[in-house]
Amino acid sequence: MSKVHELYEYDYKTGTIKLKNKKCPRCGSVMAHHMKPVERWHCGKCGYTEFV
Repeated sequence: MSKVHELYEYDYKTGTIKLKNKKCPRCGSVMAHHMKPVERWHCGKCGYTEFV
């Protein structure tokens, strides 16, 4: 089963669909949000990492 529904959230008032996670500025893929050991955003495709 596809887990694509977990990547987006739907606003019922305005009728818009929004991505939950950030997009990678380098390659445009969806980034993962990690909390441990240090909070960060990481792209698994190109390896780009942003520390919070």
